[in-house]
Amino acid sequence: MALHITGDPDADALLTDEPLALLIGMLLDQQIAMETAFSGPLKIRDRTDGLDAATIASADPDEFTAAFSQTPAVHRFPGSMSGRVQALCRALVDDWGGDAAALWTEGDPDGATVLKRLKALPGFGDQKARIFVALLGKQYGFTGAGWREAAGGYGEEGSFRSVADIVSPESLTKVREYKRAAKAAAKEAKA
Repeated sequence: MALHITGDPDADALLTDEPLALLIGMLLDQQIAMETAFSGPLKIRDRTDGLDAATIASADPDEFTAAFSQTPAVHRFPGSMSGRVQALCRALVDDWGGDAAALWTEGDPDGATVLKRLKALPGFGDQKARIFVALLGKQYGFTGAGWREAAGGYGEEGSFRSVADIVSPESLTKVREYKRAAKAAAKEAKA
């Protein structure tokens, strides 16, 4: 399956072909546009020694942050997010042999197991982990039992709640509309 998240064919090809790129893109998806977050792995690969968990984990933190900070920046918070990417890669090296795909392939896991594995990673809380399970199930070929239940509302068929549902410019628009409405409802509930 080919992913179409960023609008950039090279960035989308990297996300499709490299599980680590997809995982890093999900990590970066906060406080910036989804397309920018998921384009980040291509920028990282092009500005550093490649996209390899062990290489990123062992990179000099100052040099890695400098790569994040080059214009256009990988993230609006290059210092903290470069550190989070390195922490994620260290966890992958320590716990998964540096193989991001092992999170959803090792031992033929079900959806609940993948959710638990994701939530154990630095930078992956409950919501981010559920969205990633939905992305794996809806677009990346993950067929583990119960993945929709593990993804919660993000796993619903025909929903437009998250990056898991972006397959075209039209679906991106629908996801943005859903997020705007949810934000407005939350703001109104506080008032």
